[in-house]
Amino acid sequence: MGATVTTTQIPGYVQATWDIDSVHSEVEFTVRHMGVGKSRGRFGSFRGEIVTGETLEQSSVTATIDATSVDTGNADRDAHLRNSDFLDTDRFPTAEFRSTGVRRDGEDYVIDGEFTLHGVTKPVSLTTELGGFSAEGLLGLSAKTTINRTDFGVGPDGGAMVGEKVTITLEIEAQLRS
Repeated sequence: MGATVTTTQIPGYVQATWDIDSVHSEVEFTVRHMGVGKSRGRFGSFRGEIVTGETLEQSSVTATIDATSVDTGNADRDAHLRNSDFLDTDRFPTAEFRSTGVRRDGEDYVIDGEFTLHGVTKPVSLTTELGGFSAEGLLGLSAKTTINRTDFGVGPDGGAMVGEKVTITLEIEAQLRS
């Protein structure tokens, strides 16, 4: 575990509970298509909570993504992603993240946790850049991880048509809970 960061070292830091603001946040993904290009998409509906502890390392995050809200800008592709070939949203309508720890990594942080997708739970680590805390009661952060979709039973093995590695990028703003 990295060095302890006290609240006085992060301007505006407060020990509190924050609600993820889905209007000012993004949950996006990128995956290789046909081995040469990249396809991008996003999830339009998600919610979550960040609890900042006495120190940042004592903080936690929980989040739920509505998998049915997948949006790649192409209705046919979105329908295919929702069906049993990939996300199977009739059986698995949500994906969930629950942190298990926060640690410092140079200038950034890593949020370790458990990610459940398609009914399968695996450990993931989110490389996280803390944007900061505002006097208006906002918290901002950017985070990124890469998963192997076949580890979660999503889509066919092999990755010829759709790559196995999926990069998930988060741009999060959270509002101080009153």
